[in-house]
Amino acid sequence: MKVLLINGSAHKEGNTFTALSEVARTLQADGIETEIVQLGNKPVRGCIACGGCKRNGDGRCVFDDDVCNSISAKAESADAFVFGSPVYYGQPNGALLAVVQRMLMSNNQNFKYKPVANVAVCRRGGATASFQTMNMAFNMLSMPQVTSQYWNIAYGQKPGEAAQDGEGMQTMRVLAHNMSWMLKKMHGVPTTDKPEGEEWAPMNFIR
Repeated sequence: MKVLLINGSAHKEGNTFTALSEVARTLQADGIETEIVQLGNKPVRGCIACGGCKRNGDGRCVFDDDVCNSISAKAESADAFVFGSPVYYGQPNGALLAVVQRMLMSNNQNFKYKPVANVAVCRRGGATASFQTMNMAFNMLSMPQVTSQYWNIAYGQKPGEAAQDGEGMQTMRVLAHNMSWMLKKMHGVPTTDKPEGEEWAPMNFIR
């Protein structure tokens, strides 16, 4: 089984990558293969509702000059997905939303019924609004959404700082355990009746 993780940040090894890496490490420890793909920092087109992808029927967006189709092609061999985004003005990265909309429109047959989770990373505020926005599209494709002990969010400003968010990193690990448990149940792999958990380790940011 394989989980595809999409880093929706323009920064290759920033805090979104830190959060996704914690998910990936935990999935790997549970015996699940992972791949992290970065959105990058080059221009990304938005969907223009031209319908070309539906007419062609090849699972590809007609715009083939950015990362959309290369990421979308990986969906066929993936059993589940994790999308991560930094928070910009209380919203997910617009480039990531554009790619998601185009992938789900052109290639939805390789996403339907597969588990998905979304992760939002911010300095201080806007994470829950971004998280909710990211969830919306996948609700329309019968994709089971994987949750955690808290909303799938983490905090950090400077690159790698999210690793200091102890509760956020624990939330990523619990998310990963829940996803691996769901995948094993779906694929008939013997596993426990409930996912492995951790004793809750809450924290705040008053210093």
